[in-house]
Amino acid sequence: MTSRPSYLSVFSTFARNSLVRDMTFRSNFLIDAVASLTWLFMQLGFFELMFNYTSQVGDWSKYQFFAFLSTTLIVNSLVAAFFMPNLSEFSELIRTGHLDFALVKPIDTQFLISMQRIEWSSLSNFFFGIGLLIYSVLQLDYRPNPGQVLLYPVYVLCGVAMFYSLMILMSSISVWLGRNQSLYDFWFYITNFSRYPMEIYSGAIGTPLRFVFTFVVPVLIVVNVPARIMAQPLADQNWPLALFALLATAVSLIGSRWIFIRALASYRSASS
Repeated sequence: MTSRPSYLSVFSTFARNSLVRDMTFRSNFLIDAVASLTWLFMQLGFFELMFNYTSQVGDWSKYQFFAFLSTTLIVNSLVAAFFMPNLSEFSELIRTGHLDFALVKPIDTQFLISMQRIEWSSLSNFFFGIGLLIYSVLQLDYRPNPGQVLLYPVYVLCGVAMFYSLMILMSSISVWLGRNQSLYDFWFYITNFSRYPMEIYSGAIGTPLRFVFTFVVPVLIVVNVPARIMAQPLADQNWPLALFALLATAVSLIGSRWIFIRALASYRSASS
């Protein structure tokens, strides 16, 4: 009797195969990494110029904002490395009927389609973000306490989980639509709101946007909560948002899982 493979062994196999692929095509790997880092340096240059004309964005000082930017890089690089290359192809698996092969494997289908390929070049942003975070925190007038340092990766993972849940939800729609090639575009439009501090969303237009993208589609808390924990002194008014981030993560994971299962139940295999 064949034993059921463990998630760790399957993930390590996927990771090894992806690394072998990237090292086989080293030029492509290096070009992707360099292009990504070049874009990051251009962004840093833009924000450096911006802070020549202002000392704060909302209640974020220059290096607090750079800590915010580094958190954006860390979260987005993890999503781009582990989930985006897989879930963006989910509609193609449905169209070609290759989803049938995933369904008969002796392991959870959602795990299988989410982790089968890793884009190692995207992790260049991750390490750059870590370096920028350390540099930015060292420039602050105060130091985060050990509790803040320990909470930071927890909330970074919460942010990754919320982005992943949103991707699973959008990918699952492909079962009913047949093709969902607009995933990249829609993903950019939605997650673009998370790239800036939530304080900038104010006024007649900004306040409704802030409410929707905090409590309905909680993309604003993906970066704002971990960045605030690391870059700003903890205040009583921040804890409700931090607690809500944990709740939003749980609801997002459970809700997207439920929709994914419902979508698979509606799937008609290529052989049927």
